[in-house]
This record gives sequence, structure tokens and C-alpha cells, in this order.
Amino acid sequence: MKKIGLVGGISWVSTIDYYKLINEGVNKKLGGLQFAECLIYSLNFGDIQEKTWAHSYELLLNACLSLKKSGVDAIVLCANTAHMYADKIEKEVGLPLIHIATETAKAITEQKITTVGLLGTSFSMEMDFYKERLKSFGLNVLIPENQETRDYIQHVLKEELGRGIINPESKQNYIKIANELIARGAEGIILGCTEIPLLIDQSHFDVPVFDTTKIHSEAIVNFILS
Repeated sequence: MKKIGLVGGISWVSTIDYYKLINEGVNKKLGGLQFAECLIYSLNFGDIQEKTWAHSYELLLNACLSLKKSGVDAIVLCANTAHMYADKIEKEVGLPLIHIATETAKAITEQKITTVGLLGTSFSMEMDFYKERLKSFGLNVLIPENQETRDYIQHVLKEELGRGIINPESKQNYIKIANELIARGAEGIILGCTEIPLLIDQSHFDVPVFDTTKIHSEAIVNFILS
């Protein structure tokens, strides 16, 4: 069994889901009392917010280097937005990095879908690092057209979901935003922030919903047992 290093705390709420899903996944395949051997470096999300994601590379890198010193076989960044630094971190740390957007793209293409709607932080929706990875798999990516809508998604992620707050009004608004993407031609919806599954899931839509936390965790389990 391979040992995984998880960079968590971004936010702690979704890191709990990673830990749960990874251990359940390993146990489902091995049975008994077999679970994942893993290390979690839980960052203080307040430090990320103070520096902003745009200036948080050193925080993420130092966490990954600490995990490497502990003997892990691969690195996992437990946040979609953190993957803006994924390629740079993988090169500098010198360990495999299990990329959330790559694994999500694989899951989408397996369902023969070509156009997807992306919900995530403003960084993931507006910057190229995430969309270009999806596009490299031949996918057409739609995001909310209105800046105010994207800012609202970001606000809920930061001020509510990142703190573990579930607001029914926010849920209805997220469903409405996703349905607007579907109306524009999205054949599936990517929950492109690891906190979004706390609010909405497959039960709210007729089109396929891609929960990046679950997809990423399944890929991690496969690596652990490879």
C-alpha cells in the first residue's frame, strides 16, 4: 500500500470528506480493518485568506515538502483552487501529484459528454489553470456569464461553506445558477470546489453532476492500491 500526503485545511470542512472517502474506499476494496496510510498537513485557511490564493504558493509548497520528508509516495492538494500551482509544485517537490482536474476530465469523457458547466471559486472559473486542463481533454467549459453571479458563488464558498454553514437560500441560488448553465447547453455540471457538494448534489439535477471531491478521492484510492 502506498502512503499519501494530503494538504488539507483548505478548508477543513472538505478535508474531513477526503479522509472519510479515502478510508472507506480502501476498506471497500481490501475489507477487514484495512484503511489508508496517509498524512494530513492541515493549513490554517486564515493564512491563505490573508495572503490570498494568488500569493499562497510558498505556504502550499512548504506543506508539500514537509509531507515529502515524512516519506509519502504522492501529494494531494485537497482544494480545486490550489491546483493553480499543481504543475509547479509537482516539479519542485519531485513526487507524483494526483490532479483533481485531470481526474474530473477523465470521469466526464467516460460519459461521452463534451460540454460542461463549471461552478467553483472565482479563481477556478475565471483563470485558465483549471479550464485549460479540462479543455485539453476536448471539453467545452461554460461558466456563469455575469460577474456578479461569479462573485456571489465565491462569497458563499468563503463566508458560508468554508465555515461549515449550510444556508437553504444559497442552495436554491446555486441550483438556479447551475440550471442556467444547463439551459446554455451544459450536458453536465462540475462541482469544482470541494465545499460545493455540501450544498448541492446529483439529486438536484437531471444531468450528470461531477463531484470533484468524490472523483479525486476515488483516484487517490486507486493510487494507494496500485
